[in-house]
Amino acid sequence: MVAARNEEERLGDTLAALRSAFPDARLIVADDASTDRTPDIAREAGAEVVRSEKNVGKGGANTPAAENALSGDPQTVILCDGDLGSSAAALAGLVGKADLAIAKFARRAGGGFGIALNSSRTIVERQTGRRLDAPLSGQRALTAAALRTVLPFAPGFGMETAMNIDAIRAGLTVVEVELDLEHRATGRTLGGFIHRGRQLWDLARVERVSRR
Repeated sequence: MVAARNEEERLGDTLAALRSAFPDARLIVADDASTDRTPDIAREAGAEVVRSEKNVGKGGANTPAAENALSGDPQTVILCDGDLGSSAAALAGLVGKADLAIAKFARRAGGGFGIALNSSRTIVERQTGRRLDAPLSGQRALTAAALRTVLPFAPGFGMETAMNIDAIRAGLTVVEVELDLEHRATGRTLGGFIHRGRQLWDLARVERVSRR
């Protein structure tokens, strides 16, 4: 299951790599109201498209796609972002590791000052007592039972942080696996800081809800 919004430049390579690594799997693209050729590229690659007609954020777009994935009674569901390109094939290393296996990037590319990452770590540790290295990673493998446990996803970029909390609180096994992955770096640009500002806003919402 591939999360995508305006990923026409890298989505084709991501889907090709996933098809190579998982030749018998369903490919589902959760398209969050892309305004470019993202849905067309997905369909041309043979993927199913679960599309939001208006921008609802990552968690909102991925919840119906996950429910669609579960309709096929899978053993495992891989979640990933559409910008992994050819490195997406490495996600095979997550399968069978735990109820929830989270990919850690072996190499860091770009990024900001780590404020959003450290905020997510702190929230998860505060709520569960568990410290994760990559709590914001969108590259994950879940058993079907684990996926049902963490649905619906939290809104926006709070999706992964809330998923960590829900899984750990439910007593599921959660591991982190270092993989050789790469994605489009946001960098220390205006767009990058706007993106991380949205992450922080969504993380604050996760913490408020988790305290209840």
